Amino acid sequence: MGNVLATSSPVPPPAVPGPGSGLVSVPPGFTMPPVSGLVPPPQNRAAEEKSDQLPNPGTFEECHRKCKELFPIQMEGVKLTVNKGLSNHFQVNHTVALSTVGDSNYHFGVTYVGTKQLSPTEAFPVLVGDMDNSGSLNAQIIHQVTNKLRSKVAFQTQQSKFVNWQVDGEFRGADFTAAVTLGNPDILVGSGILVAHYLQSITPCLALGGELVYHRRPGEEGTVMSLAGKYTAPNWIGTLTIGQAGAHATYYHKASDQLQVGVEFEASTRMQDTSVTFGYQLDLPKANLLFRGSVDSNWIVGAALEKKLLPLPLTLAMGAFLNHRKNKFQCGFGLTIG
Repeated sequence: MGNVLATSSPVPPPAVPGPGSGLVSVPPGFTMPPVSGLVPPPQNRAAEEKSDQLPNPGTFEECHRKCKELFPIQMEGVKLTVNKGLSNHFQVNHTVALSTVGDSNYHFGVTYVGTKQLSPTEAFPVLVGDMDNSGSLNAQIIHQVTNKLRSKVAFQTQQSKFVNWQVDGEFRGADFTAAVTLGNPDILVGSGILVAHYLQSITPCLALGGELVYHRRPGEEGTVMSLAGKYTAPNWIGTLTIGQAGAHATYYHKASDQLQVGVEFEASTRMQDTSVTFGYQLDLPKANLLFRGSVDSNWIVGAALEKKLLPLPLTLAMGAFLNHRKNKFQCGFGLTIG
């Protein structure tokens, strides 16, 4: 009987461990569900490595720009500007300014944007020129040589004489920006100005850098050095620049999508003077209205208003400044077409 039962009841085969069974025994015919999330896929690893990289801090010249853009620009007299786009790459503009304090003038400007498209808002090379009725010319040529290297050449003439010209080179790394500027170099006389900038990201929010200015001319030579730090938070930016020439600090805060405020502190060792300026910008998109205002420690109050007159291609600008100490008042009116 034992032999008959042994032959009639075969022994079940041993369970083969299924995929992912590991230390857990699985009955025959069952498998463990796949375990995800323990080993990140390659694309997630690349994203994590990219997030660990420090961001580019921008340029040294842009450290205080976010705050300064909030302050109104002083206007005086009447100004009319007409912009005309001749093609997708070429644009001209005409500007007539009538002043009761200075000389009235006319400016003709040209802008050319090349076909090297790097982003939806950037294309190179860029050529900008502006000439007034006296023959004075301001021109700039900006070109993105490589993905990280950008160059700029600018020169200025006063009627028929060269006044200023400079050459800039800017290199943007993954987490730093270095720039060199050479202004008015004259090998024969031995004069010129050399400016070097460097800004390095220390953390995702903190960037530190410095500026070195070297100038030389017959009988005079000197160097000025300054250090800078910028802290960038989700809705505010604090920047400090301190050196031999003095100190410059700005604070920018985005209170909402419509309101931005900023405070600027400047101290000059050469002029033995300090000043504090508070400014704000109020943007009302539904009304196509932009308002800027400022007040400083010298009791100079300024305000500027820009209104887009849609659907017409017109922009109306009005501004006024009042100096309480000197009892001086200036106001201006501008209209931009195109």
